[in-house]
Amino acid sequence: MPPAKKRTRNYDPVKIRAAVLAQFEHVRQAVGTLTPEQLALPTRLGDWTVRDLAGHITMAVGAVAQCLEQPAPAKLEVELLDWPFATAGHAGDISDDTKEIAASAEPPELYARTAARFAELLPVASDDRLLATRVGAMRLGDYVVTRAVELVVHTDDVNDATGLGIPYDRRALAACTRLLADALAVKAPGASTEVRVPPFAVVQCVEGPRHTRGTPPNVVETDPLTWIRLATGRTGWAEALETAKVSASGERADLSGLLPILG
Repeated sequence: MPPAKKRTRNYDPVKIRAAVLAQFEHVRQAVGTLTPEQLALPTRLGDWTVRDLAGHITMAVGAVAQCLEQPAPAKLEVELLDWPFATAGHAGDISDDTKEIAASAEPPELYARTAARFAELLPVASDDRLLATRVGAMRLGDYVVTRAVELVVHTDDVNDATGLGIPYDRRALAACTRLLADALAVKAPGASTEVRVPPFAVVQCVEGPRHTRGTPPNVVETDPLTWIRLATGRTGWAEALETAKVSASGERADLSGLLPILG
């Protein structure tokens, strides 16, 4: 786990729930147009096909309803900013479950079933309700934020594999950008480097002389999707620099040793 804690920013639960529903619907509509040949296309996620990826998205969102149907855990185990660092150890199980779900039904059926359960159970549940998630007991409100992250990251994966151009709900994109930026500040606590991801996030991180006023001596700036790709290992630091997708100035502005954040 990361060595330090940062204060978790507040996420409006109404907006986050709406963002997850909206982004899921964007993906649902797009996946429903895919041909068998497109569903069989490879993705940048190991041996997953587009069909597997589409199934994984329903699993990620459907996990909310699945957890709500189980008894609430006795105590909180995982805070929101713990989550990005807690997922890597479950990659094998996640992949196995993804393959099973993707093979169980055609995407339209999976998406219809997931949307119905989500819409039925989520509105009546409290954000403070504890859920027994794969990584440990989390608050529902926090877990829904992580579903926004999953949706945005995997929407980008689908777009990369298919060229569909699925849109991003602005609220979901903002939540994903902010959580991954805050996780960087947890992973590398300090105030010598300022990471800017306009228009959604600015964080200070990395040990060293603290900046107090004026232009910071170490600055990294990029756009939300490039930041998300860097933070999840979809894009490498050197590649982003070479293609001018990220600018970095100052001796402590090299983030290559801190990325990716989310495995």
